[in-house]
Amino acid sequence: MVKRAYALVVETLEPALAEQGFTFTQWVVMMHLRDGLALNARELCVQLRHDSGAVTRVIDQLEARGLVQRERSLEDRREVKLSLTPAGFEMIKSLMPIVLDKQNFVLRDFSSGEVADLTRLLNKFIAGFDTRGTKPEEAAS
Repeated sequence: MVKRAYALVVETLEPALAEQGFTFTQWVVMMHLRDGLALNARELCVQLRHDSGAVTRVIDQLEARGLVQRERSLEDRREVKLSLTPAGFEMIKSLMPIVLDKQNFVLRDFSSGEVADLTRLLNKFIAGFDTRGTKPEEAAS
């Protein structure tokens, strides 16, 4: 059901984003950078479950459009930090009503309490899987 829900999210948002010249993956990368969920390509790969080549291509595309910038870390020159440019923040701001309109349409039959419950339960579901390296019997204790 989770996979089907994800597929429907992509199927619904991709055409709306494409009208603005974006892919769903580009949108997700920009949102991860905006929200501080990933600070470099490696973290994006882990978060999005994509290979480094695919993530690098998306970053290259966004950088070429002036929406993302790369900056070498001062602490570790091997690390390249990613951030949104001011134009990237503005682009998210302009795309957000499109995304929220689609999301609100899908959630139109949900009460605000049900949306809160869905969010809480999805976060709990994700946290249950996010035990990195913990054996199931260790996670239960």
